[in-house]
Amino acid sequence: MRDRTDPRVTIARRELGQLRKEKTIVLALVLQLFIAAFSSFLVVGLVSLYDPGQVGGTEVDVAVTGDASEELIRAAREVRGVDARFYRSEASAMRAFQEYRATGIDAVLVAETRDERVFVRAVAPDSNVQTTVVVVQLRDVLRAFERAERADRAAFLASTPLELPPETDSSPYLGFTYTILLPLLLVLPVFISGSITVDSVTEEIDRGTLELLRVAPVTLHDVVDGKLAAAAGLAPVQAGLWIVLLELNGTSVANVVPLVALVAGLALTVCGLGAAVALAAPDRRAAQFLYSVGVLLVIGGTTLLPHGPVTAAARLGIGSPTTGDYFAVAGVVALAVAVYVGLHRLVDRVDADAL
Repeated sequence: MRDRTDPRVTIARRELGQLRKEKTIVLALVLQLFIAAFSSFLVVGLVSLYDPGQVGGTEVDVAVTGDASEELIRAAREVRGVDARFYRSEASAMRAFQEYRATGIDAVLVAETRDERVFVRAVAPDSNVQTTVVVVQLRDVLRAFERAERADRAAFLASTPLELPPETDSSPYLGFTYTILLPLLLVLPVFISGSITVDSVTEEIDRGTLELLRVAPVTLHDVVDGKLAAAAGLAPVQAGLWIVLLELNGTSVANVVPLVALVAGLALTVCGLGAAVALAAPDRRAAQFLYSVGVLLVIGGTTLLPHGPVTAAARLGIGSPTTGDYFAVAGVVALAVAVYVGLHRLVDRVDADAL
């Protein structure tokens, strides 16, 4: 009985079966699965690196000295995780800092007033993780001090040069999850899918198996479509799975359908461009270099746009999209269709015998 299965489906199945043999791809998938499955405690650990004050149990003891030490200590009280102590002289503060094990002093702040301006010098330990924690806490203290000084001196200004932005009390976990973790989990499968396409096409050419495929009753269009279906179809499936795992970890993701559509559009666009690069530059290393640099520049460049794909993914996920974000999704899908049509026109011009 004649097999009526679409040859593109057969090629796509073959491509997915071969992915199990690619250790790099499998490792990348396992890494993403780990991040999505254990996102709840990974977020806590990563946030603690750039905002240690939000993590309970972190306490930084600071010795404060100088004629403006009272104002600085008052500002330090507004920062969680900072215990500021007054020292009469810089020498006694530095001695306490050097005798860390006995005094517990982690850093020194020296605040001096000269020409009606306050100059602050900070001394932090020269170590690794401890330095990061101390410097971040000192930064928050200085920010609170600057804000207080600006508010106090505003009464002496004849006009307000710039309004102070309103104070916010947003959670750093929320910001990290929706502006970094979620876009990363959505964009990374797209990048990997494009790389799979480049590898798949160039390997067929290198090994001469493309010629064997052409012996079968399939066209070069069928071969390209099958490879695109396998690679580009993998990204939205991964995106959906990562969103489910985030939900299981307590991170609610809104607008799931537009997000998956965005990933599907990006995946088809990137995989189509990857296939075009591989046909134009069949050498595997050259094709991978051109693809990687091009995709990184394009996706990195779109982060500068107010409604780029990465920004739109963050706003859609958090549940506060604008009309521009929906237009961004529609634009990506339209671009994917255009790239697909353009790829087939390129295939028409490719001399398969010369590959």
